[in-house]
Amino acid sequence: MGIPVGLLAQDREAAVAEKILAFQRANGGWPKNYDYDEPGSKAELENAISERQQIKDATIDNGATFKEIKFLAKLYRKTEDPRYSKAVNLGIKYLLEAQYENGGWPQFYPNLKGYYRHITFNDGAMVGVMGLLRDIVTRPGSYPFVAESVRDDCERAIEKGLDCILKCQVKVEGRPAVWCAQHDEITYLPTRARSYELATLSGSESVGIVRYLMGIENPGPEVVTAIEGAVAWFGKSKLEGIRLESFTNSDGEKDLRVVKDGTAPALWARFYDIDTNQPVFCSRDGIPQKSLDAISHERRNGYSWLGEYASDLLKKDFPAWKAERDRR
Repeated sequence: MGIPVGLLAQDREAAVAEKILAFQRANGGWPKNYDYDEPGSKAELENAISERQQIKDATIDNGATFKEIKFLAKLYRKTEDPRYSKAVNLGIKYLLEAQYENGGWPQFYPNLKGYYRHITFNDGAMVGVMGLLRDIVTRPGSYPFVAESVRDDCERAIEKGLDCILKCQVKVEGRPAVWCAQHDEITYLPTRARSYELATLSGSESVGIVRYLMGIENPGPEVVTAIEGAVAWFGKSKLEGIRLESFTNSDGEKDLRVVKDGTAPALWARFYDIDTNQPVFCSRDGIPQKSLDAISHERRNGYSWLGEYASDLLKKDFPAWKAERDRR
């Protein structure tokens, strides 16, 4: 008789949790450069534990730290293992300490070198943290081991974070538009990160920000204005009549190109020039280009430049949000 599937799943969860516990850094955060989904070998876990004091690579990039916190909190509710609640509380402490006084979160903390120090919306980093903190405040049953004083700290962090989001929203011709993937931690202005991530308007990260704002209960007028401004920008910035096509190029390599297609769903560019609102593409040389085929094969195929990023936001999420507001 085989092992029940449920028990197998539980064993796997427990094994993954051991890896997560091993990779938690001494300051409470987690790195992004380990295989979160797979159990680790004994040697790998021992090595991670031995390094936790020395390595300063804790981050919120690629979902790191807040996804581990969510996983361990869920597992605690099943097992009541105190190691999980202890790790979660340490992780929450890390997130609160990493927040700037102005409400933003850097990509890495305490390593603030280069673009790591910027307020980071890239890949949903900051709104991922704020979504977690909101769950801690509004769903205490999911985090029963978090002290009331810590919930109060989380609520204050959310308020500061919201203020930061509103201050970062880029205005175009005096009207609120969307956000850059990262903003200067002092001036709030759009700024660049990696060489191909320029100071632009983000057609991708801004979707997650708007969804976070729409999740605010009883939003104030400034939040409503921010949402409506961003949605209006998405409406005028969609790219119609084209689609992204995969093909094999003359060198026998898998490649991507943009082709005309009047029946294709609307797309949005990952980045738009702030002054012209035209799509921007870029290789590792940092030189902005106007078309996908103008950048290197490596960057063209190794990054998300075009997508249906705001499709559901415009078709489903915003109409539902507006209808709910109109009912009140």
